[in-house]
Amino acid sequence: MEERWLRRFRDDDECGTKIICFPHAGGWSNAYRTWPLGLPSDIGVLAVRYPGREDRLGDPFPSGLEALADDITDALGELTRYRLVLFGHSMGASVAHEVALRLRERGCAPAALCVSGRRPPHALAGQRQFFGTDEEIIADVVRFDATRAPVFADPGLREILLPAFRADYRLVDDYPGGSRPPLDCPVYGYTGDSDPEVTPEQMRGWADMTNAAFRLRVLPGGHFYLRAEEEALLADMRDALGHLEYRTKAAS
Repeated sequence: MEERWLRRFRDDDECGTKIICFPHAGGWSNAYRTWPLGLPSDIGVLAVRYPGREDRLGDPFPSGLEALADDITDALGELTRYRLVLFGHSMGASVAHEVALRLRERGCAPAALCVSGRRPPHALAGQRQFFGTDEEIIADVVRFDATRAPVFADPGLREILLPAFRADYRLVDDYPGGSRPPLDCPVYGYTGDSDPEVTPEQMRGWADMTNAAFRLRVLPGGHFYLRAEEEALLADMRDALGHLEYRTKAAS
């Protein structure tokens, strides 16, 4: 199960800390393939493979976002004996948060949660609905990510990619959000300063999701700021991970 759900970009016995990355709606795990280049060699980088895409095209889409979080939590299995840091962008932030809650319930809470470009669950009310016709979904995707336009112009690629976007948009629309018990690990928030989906003030609402520290970093760019600002994002995460390691050693 672990191998089906996770792609390992760097992972060996020397990696005492492992970052588990959660893609955005319609996203693939390879969005994080370059991250090992910007992080220390003793930090593992793994990304979640959502069903219905990549080499899981034949797997059924999840019935809901929380059901998806259940399956991912089960798949983490033996990895929970390591220091886990969860990073999720957009829809992936909600999935990562739900997984963090489940890990805590099982007595293996993550060391930190990193959320990017997504409102906290208690601030989702009134958010626009994403789901629509195929043409509306494509227009919405291209509005945020113009690099997708040539892909959707190809009938073959469109047939492969569109079902995942359609399924994920429904997950986002159906996710109720609402109040959640606070985590005990630090939460680090990231967003673009011109993201039309979430404001920095809304991102600060993630502070309510933890009893521990919260920090927000606002970087230049829109909803997919993390592509152009990958170096700055990973530099900030290196700093955050360094503090985590220091606290772990001080406590031991």
